[in-house]
Amino acid sequence: MKPVVAITVGDYNGIGPEVALKAAALAPVRRICTPLLVGPAEVFERVAGKLSLPPRSRPCVLDTAGNIPVRYAPGKLSADAGAAAGAAIREAVGLVMRGDAAAVVTAPVSKHALHLAGIHTPGQTELLQKLTRAPRVAMMLVAGTFRVGLVTIHTPLRDVARELTGVLLRERIRVIHGALRTDWGVRAPRIAVLALNPHAGEGGDLGHEEQRVIIPAIEELRSERIALAGPFPADAFFSRYDPGSFDAVVAMYHDQGLIPLKMAAHGTAVNVSVGLPLVRTSPDHGTAFDIARHLRADPASMAAAITAAVAIAGRRRRGGRP
Repeated sequence: MKPVVAITVGDYNGIGPEVALKAAALAPVRRICTPLLVGPAEVFERVAGKLSLPPRSRPCVLDTAGNIPVRYAPGKLSADAGAAAGAAIREAVGLVMRGDAAAVVTAPVSKHALHLAGIHTPGQTELLQKLTRAPRVAMMLVAGTFRVGLVTIHTPLRDVARELTGVLLRERIRVIHGALRTDWGVRAPRIAVLALNPHAGEGGDLGHEEQRVIIPAIEELRSERIALAGPFPADAFFSRYDPGSFDAVVAMYHDQGLIPLKMAAHGTAVNVSVGLPLVRTSPDHGTAFDIARHLRADPASMAAAITAAVAIAGRRRRGGRP
């Protein structure tokens, strides 16, 4: 029997409902899973009508509207849309935790809308960690064998150096290493670690984080038989990077790792939350409020996220075997 994949609405005033419906209607997606859309049914019905999707191409919808007002207004920031996004995530998590779905795929949300709705987490990764009570998680972006894991996630750049500690770095790398084995079936992962500062700190002249935090953490983790290389200056590393040379790259902050990966992925990268007790993926793009009303969003990244979720869930069932 095909696994059920719970696909959340995201921010319904963005492109979430559109890419969810388009991806769920694709034959390759339907061959590998049973898509279940989670969110306000009214929104999915309206968007499906605008897309002229025939009834046979429309997946089942689990309506989560409840007492939350639905004010569908493409392109508009709304606390109601943020509340609906949060409700859909909570319901999808419940489905997987109860065994009624194999994985969660989340459409993009507006962090501002979530905050307006009273959901005060930096992003969906942190919300999922809270809902599942996972002690350690990491955010990874994946495009084929090009995998980038983040140490700090949605941290303002001015705060990255302060947040970067040996404890955090070791925690993230351990989670990423474990996920490479269980979720991607890599028996002996090889991981590259990037530096924080230009030229890896230039011996301390351009910053001390490499000497004080990153190198000691790498040495400690090597004693645990985790195969690590680095720290590498990010610009030189990516200028000649071959995704086959390492199983993952660990970046110190969001844009350091995700800019090169997204450039290489051409709109098909997948965000994977590793370390959770459930499988969660999402597209690599945002809400795209500016084009939401035009219904011209590309579902490629959403389809890739669904495909990745099915593959990871399958590997977990097989105990990490490819």
